[in-house]
Amino acid sequence: MSTSTAPIAASSESKKPRLLVQKYGGTSVGTIERIQAVAQRVAAARQAGFHVVVVASAMSGETNRLLALGQKLSARPDPREMDALVATGEQVSVALLAIALNEIGVPARSFLGHQVRLRTDSSFMKARIRGIDAERLIETAREGIVPVVAGFQGIDDQGNTTTLGRGGSDTTAVAIAAALGQAVPCEIYTDVDGVYTADPNVCPTARKVKRISYEEMLELASLGAKVLQIRSVELAMKYAVPVHVRSSFSDAEGTWVVNEDESLESVVVAGVTSDKNEAKVTIRRVEDKPGRAAGLFEALAEARISVDMIIQNPSPDGSTDMTFTVSKGELAGAREIAGKVFQSHELFVREDVVKVSIVGLGMRSHAGVAAKMFRILADEGINIEAITTSEIKVSCLVAAKYHELAVRALHDGFGLGE
Repeated sequence: MSTSTAPIAASSESKKPRLLVQKYGGTSVGTIERIQAVAQRVAAARQAGFHVVVVASAMSGETNRLLALGQKLSARPDPREMDALVATGEQVSVALLAIALNEIGVPARSFLGHQVRLRTDSSFMKARIRGIDAERLIETAREGIVPVVAGFQGIDDQGNTTTLGRGGSDTTAVAIAAALGQAVPCEIYTDVDGVYTADPNVCPTARKVKRISYEEMLELASLGAKVLQIRSVELAMKYAVPVHVRSSFSDAEGTWVVNEDESLESVVVAGVTSDKNEAKVTIRRVEDKPGRAAGLFEALAEARISVDMIIQNPSPDGSTDMTFTVSKGELAGAREIAGKVFQSHELFVREDVVKVSIVGLGMRSHAGVAAKMFRILADEGINIEAITTSEIKVSCLVAAKYHELAVRALHDGFGLGE
């Protein structure tokens, strides 16, 4: 990550500059009234002595509207042109927010991805950040002006506008915090007031946590939690950026995502999450010999289809049932590839499944966590169709009809509401 160490004028309270990155999601800037409220929040942070850099998403619903326009013209629109199209959503929101800040006496200036030199590769619609030149942001802040940066977008080596994928404004904000200097905090303002032990809409006893480790948050994000984009957590962990997830509609303390410590490790299970975007593919009676699985999964990898769970069930007759799961958005491609690789075999697809998972650093040092999870589900009459584990998580695939029951049972069974 490219960084700059140029100084910013110190606040009266400290010789060191007090830098702060604030990111506001689409709901937070969804209306003129909400944009004005964000402006007041930025002004309050400046009054508290911070040099604020703001990152904003497009207004809620705008990215979907722009995507729909492109898809009305083409079933497979060119990704480069779609990036040029959807990036305009953030251009609108940052300009409006800069206008609102200037109106209340807070000097502000909007910046697009290419203006802050947020450099990416050329993977349109899912670009990855290569570096940021923070010098312009630092110079602007030194002048007493609040930089308002368009999230989600960047520029490749050929000068093309690129976008970072859904939730990419989180990644923009964390990357900017990393580029500004060591341990610059990043506040992620959203429509929830922090990270919960489970989805409060599914589990009434879900409880907001004050602190969670980068590793736990990364697992939760990858397993279906929608609070933060996965890549933003990866960046935060790599560059030790303290991330504060909080609500833009409240002044309450949110959840800090930080490095692990002894107090975090003492919690066996930190949260329960679920992912309804799973689909299961089973190929029946595959020859149980070397190379058969490799042929399938190499073909899936070449098509850039990510496989989650994999199960093989050998039979005494020398055949095996091969099962794997993918996201529902990649099911059509996976089904086509599996059909080509195993043309003479029966193929079964199920979409009525859900993945439920438990996550916690404490699993490293506590035995029997998986066994307890299986017992909790069994006591509720919930059959497990597939299992995956890592050092700090256990995931089970179950029938979709048991989604809410499974989440609540696991949440209560591990005492997370206490």
